[in-house]
Amino acid sequence: MNPKMMFRIMPRQEGKDEYDMYIYDTVSAQGRFDWNTWTVLESETSAKFFREKLQEIPSGGTINLYINSNGGDAQEGVSIYNQLKRHGATVNGCVDGNAYSVAFLILMACDHKAMNLGTSALIHNMWITASGNASQLRRYADDLDKLMQSNRQIFLEACNYSISEDELIEMMDAETILTPDECLEYGFIDEVIRKQKGDNPDDEPEDDPEDNPDDEPEDNPEDNPDDEPEDDPEDNPDDEPDDEKELMQMAQRMEFIRGRKQQRAQQRFRREVNLLSGKKNGQQKKYKNADSFFKQFL
Repeated sequence: MNPKMMFRIMPRQEGKDEYDMYIYDTVSAQGRFDWNTWTVLESETSAKFFREKLQEIPSGGTINLYINSNGGDAQEGVSIYNQLKRHGATVNGCVDGNAYSVAFLILMACDHKAMNLGTSALIHNMWITASGNASQLRRYADDLDKLMQSNRQIFLEACNYSISEDELIEMMDAETILTPDECLEYGFIDEVIRKQKGDNPDDEPEDDPEDNPDDEPEDNPEDNPDDEPEDDPEDNPDDEPDDEKELMQMAQRMEFIRGRKQQRAQQRFRREVNLLSGKKNGQQKKYKNADSFFKQFL
């Protein structure tokens, strides 16, 4: 029985250096257990498997990486991330389903990052399963803090430091799920794919009045004196040109981004107020009457 393919590489078109690659399973150094043969299958989402497949792709080509994964082994994912960054090909990443945890980190290695509608991403802190005495467990916690400090730099570099590290820490502590629009706002991706080519019914030839043989001469306002001005497409206010619709969509998008940025600024201001007024972690007030002073700004 052949195992199910979780990761594959295939040329997109004969004679072109363009390749489709898929990560559609948990990122792991070990494969799944095959109950039919009682053997452990080779992992097709490991750093080793990834290295072997990338060697088959020439430098200067194009890689289209499609992701639908709940994450997995952070060590394997970071290695895959660095292999993609080091490879000479242009890497286009696209989220088809979930890009959670280290799967979202792998996406950060792509030169162009996109998410389809209905997809989502998840950022959170690393976790491990550990055993030992109190001293050993404290050391594991300290090690995780150092690993997370290094891990956060990948996301900060990918979004060109559009958010602060404190904001990223807060989002990871909350195990934040992000929509495509939120990922675009924060700078984690470059595009939200909203419409595929050829899906616009306005592009069909029957909608073009010049190509429609059924147009009758009485519909021409120059030939029919009884035609009212509302029948003229130039005088109909409901028929907005495409550029005006695009401007309206852009304005709505900018309003959404402005609102989100204002919300984050208010959250940061509240944290500063709580810190100065002594509300955070039961600290003693740094400034007398600071609490009442800052309430006027909230």
